[in-house]
Amino acid sequence: MSNIQPLTSDVAGPAGELLDSIKKKLGVVPNIFATFAHSPAVLEGYLAFSEALAGGVLPASLREQIAIAVAGENSCDYCASAHTALARGAGVSAEEAALNLEGKASDSRVAKILAFARSMVEKRGWLDESELAQLRSAGVSDEEFVEILAHVGLNLFTNYFNHIADTEVDFPLIRTGGKRYAA
Repeated sequence: MSNIQPLTSDVAGPAGELLDSIKKKLGVVPNIFATFAHSPAVLEGYLAFSEALAGGVLPASLREQIAIAVAGENSCDYCASAHTALARGAGVSAEEAALNLEGKASDSRVAKILAFARSMVEKRGWLDESELAQLRSAGVSDEEFVEILAHVGLNLFTNYFNHIADTEVDFPLIRTGGKRYAA
């Protein structure tokens, strides 16, 4: 059972308004959003940041591939499941998404970006010059570089949120391998 229960769509006030707008846009309210709604500020902030990044230079397919790679590195089944479904809608094949979960890709440029994203997670942002050079050798512009960092950060938030909330997966389940922190 989840540690934080999702709110129902009949909740009143700002949370209800946000959930209604999500349902109108997507047709459903994913559990993560219904759980974020305990704090309308968190839900609104997440939606605004996500929407702003959607207007950036990275294509939807790459944004989803980054999310899948980060979910794989963090063993977040919820995000792996959600972003694999979204990636399919953005034209990423199931086979490619499975590679992305391991931080790999069939395209060499995407592979370098995903390796960079996973390394960023693993090393908590303390990357060495050779890792930055690898990304630059892929022709990544400063604008793309900054957006990649933002996408990793946004996905770290959702991964950690789902770990703590134990959000029930409401997408076709993708298992990440389940490595968990052990004290």
